[in-house]
Amino acid sequence: MTNNHRLHKSRREALPSGVRVAGLYRGAFLADAFAIDLPPGASRDVMALARFAFERPAPWVDRLMALRDRLVGGFGLKTAGALRAGTPGGAPRVGIFRVYETHANEVVLGEDDRHLDFRVSVMRSVAGDSLTAVTVVHCHNLFGRNYIRLIAPFHRLVVRSALERAARSGWPAQAGA
Repeated sequence: MTNNHRLHKSRREALPSGVRVAGLYRGAFLADAFAIDLPPGASRDVMALARFAFERPAPWVDRLMALRDRLVGGFGLKTAGALRAGTPGGAPRVGIFRVYETHANEVVLGEDDRHLDFRVSVMRSVAGDSLTAVTVVHCHNLFGRNYIRLIAPFHRLVVRSALERAARSGWPAQAGA
């Protein structure tokens, strides 16, 4: 495996203890983490990295989300279109995700809905050589648990696709690099 290939391939990782969402692991219905290496000179701005990875989904992801919206819209769940339209109070967003917290090396995204709440921590390593996306989901009811059982395999593909697509596109450069 070449070094260049490694930079474009995400990997599943153990749940890190140092992320802001670590306190949410207990009792989570789904918790996972995927990481990807960042090349030398990549931006150290975690918000820029999160936007680069999660605001430009692959066309197949857009089609999958459109299908999801058609299937769940009748159940009163938030659709991607409604999420993109904004958050009450004007909270900032990264793609469809509301921004809950922003820190030097980490941004916490997510959404709350009637069936489940989820958070996605996007964390740049202190050395700046990798980016990790940690997802934690808490379900409120049977519908939420069944929903996650159904979409979990797609969730994993979408997260890995976002990281790998960003890597292939070339991560934003560090200011002044």
